[in-house]
Amino acid sequence: MNKPVPPQSLRPDPDLPTCDLRRVGAHPDHWYPVAWSRELKRGGTLATAFAGEPIVLVRPRNGPVFALEDRCAHRQVPLSKGTVDGCAVRCCYHGWAYNADGRCTDVPYLGKDRLPNGVRAYPVREVGSLILVFPGDPALADVTPLPGFAALEDPAYKTRKFGRFVRCHYSFMHENLMDMNHQFMHSKQMGQMKPRVLGQKREAGSIEVRYSFSRVGGKQPLGEAVIFGERRGADKALAERDVMTVRTEYPYQTLRISTDGQPAVMDLWICYTPQDKEQRTNRTFGLLSVRRPKVPFVIDLLWPLLVAFTERIFKEDRDIVELEQAAHDSQGCDLNQEVFPVIRSLRGLLAEEGVRLPQPAL
Repeated sequence: MNKPVPPQSLRPDPDLPTCDLRRVGAHPDHWYPVAWSRELKRGGTLATAFAGEPIVLVRPRNGPVFALEDRCAHRQVPLSKGTVDGCAVRCCYHGWAYNADGRCTDVPYLGKDRLPNGVRAYPVREVGSLILVFPGDPALADVTPLPGFAALEDPAYKTRKFGRFVRCHYSFMHENLMDMNHQFMHSKQMGQMKPRVLGQKREAGSIEVRYSFSRVGGKQPLGEAVIFGERRGADKALAERDVMTVRTEYPYQTLRISTDGQPAVMDLWICYTPQDKEQRTNRTFGLLSVRRPKVPFVIDLLWPLLVAFTERIFKEDRDIVELEQAAHDSQGCDLNQEVFPVIRSLRGLLAEEGVRLPQPAL
């Protein structure tokens, strides 16, 4: 008897990872944002994390930020509960002090020649209002490029900084941003939009897709009008005018919208930093830059509309990816039947670039 032929969606596909992508961890040999600069006050500490590793950020009153394992070598209590003393942080329990290299520099009741081992120190940089750490091999930190923020530094753009804790694996976030077919979900906010794929490009460590759009129903929301600098309807002359380029350059994502080949009207940079050991929660860090119109101060007056509009969109995205994670957890594995070629390629990239997480005990 002939064996039944499985549906096309269930056949092995070279573009899809053979493992459960939701059990692939973010590769630590990259720079990851763990906090906004404004969160860490002068002379203060801040508890952060990467994939279950507790990290304390320390900002001396005089000197650059440094990052250490957030555990005192003595009784393992968080150093983030301690105090900053000069260019060191002191544990709140017995006053053990650690410098930027993680070396124990003082135990109040011991002599200097009897100091114990210290704690792990992380390479850290402060760029674009973000504090980034390198949680992987410290020998690779100096040769690994930091993310660039060209629009943030360009006075032609106004930038919004945003971020949330999202209860899902970071891969769901990458897929959500790159798959513009989910505009169906945003129809209440944006009207009915029809995306068209203009092409995708896969290179080592990255994948890029370009879309154009046409409005097939509903009105342009005011928040979107702020981005484009004008109100637009569903006229055929406006269809396919704008090109959106979404790019995952591991582990970061960017989204740029250009009109008629001009400089981008919107430039988004975003990163998803895993928080827990199983990487079922991430902290999203985003920089959304919008090109200023020719009329001065107009964008500043309309900025609250843009913030409200983008917050509604982000909330819908956040809710849906958390539902995806809940489905994965209840099923115990990844049962997604993905049919969109762009996302199939993206999933392959994320599986190649990440690291396998330990399998849960049976």
